[in-house]
Amino acid sequence: MTPSSILTQYSKRLMVFCGRSIPSLGSRIAEHLEIKLGDIEATTFSNGEIYVRYRENIRGSDVFLIQSTSPPVNDNLMELLVMIQAANLASARRITAVMPWLGYCRQDKKSAGREPISAKLVADLLQVAGADRVLTMDLHSGQVQGFFNIPVDHMTALSILVGHFRLMSLPQEEVVVVSPDVGGVKRAKKFADKMGDHVDLAILTKTRPIHNVAEIMQVIGDVQDKTCIMVDDMIDTGGTIAAGAEALMEMGAREVYATCTHPVLSGPAYERLQQSPVKEVVVTDTLPLNPDKKISKIKVLSVASTLADTIQSVFRDESVSKLFEGNDQLF
Repeated sequence: MTPSSILTQYSKRLMVFCGRSIPSLGSRIAEHLEIKLGDIEATTFSNGEIYVRYRENIRGSDVFLIQSTSPPVNDNLMELLVMIQAANLASARRITAVMPWLGYCRQDKKSAGREPISAKLVADLLQVAGADRVLTMDLHSGQVQGFFNIPVDHMTALSILVGHFRLMSLPQEEVVVVSPDVGGVKRAKKFADKMGDHVDLAILTKTRPIHNVAEIMQVIGDVQDKTCIMVDDMIDTGGTIAAGAEALMEMGAREVYATCTHPVLSGPAYERLQQSPVKEVVVTDTLPLNPDKKISKIKVLSVASTLADTIQSVFRDESVSKLFEGNDQLF
């Protein structure tokens, strides 16, 4: 056997598997990669324990495991950990956890005594399970990347969301991009810059008396007779978006749109958005929507092509940053 034939025989294989949290996105990613999703068995025993088994040989493969920590969050996180360990024990060459939505990422610091830093715990768990790399999107804060001792490919859906609103052909002078809090100003500024040179920026200031409750204090910026686009990384209970939209309309805004990467949409979120003045809520498919609570206001865009391109670049050991030409860094 010649050296070239040996190299061909043992060249690495790309294999993509999807957990039970978001099968629709997994299928779209595989379609973009022009491959079939790997065959994996995942079941839950009657006592709640999770069992995973790969139904095909993955020895020496470059394995990508797609799993978002959507509800039930802890079950889906545990399933991913079991998938990673099973791949490690099956002698996969490299294991990349593809987590479009990284759960617990908001708990990235201690805001009060005796609190956990749960984002760091999740990072440790992924590494101990055997992950060699993590691929995620639009983290709540950039510092979460520093919790890992393995490479983290942090992608963003910013261009996808901006593209949707640019297609609406709104006059730039009449558009204001709104950050729902001071912490999101950099993200909103990036969004505004991509929308056009003449798009203004406004900021909402808010307080949180308790978890998942937002009170808008004031609007900084001119929104009179403007089309406002509220930009955030996620929408959880919808309180910030609903209260923010009401504040913007009271300040004379013509209409209000909202957009985010991650539609967490827990608790009363669907009802709040439906009753709010928001005209349309544009999200991505990093998390599945609740099929029992879908409302006409919500429009879903897919991030499958972005994740597929990133997976392909990682597999080929090519630059990931070239996908965005360095222009989509949020932090």
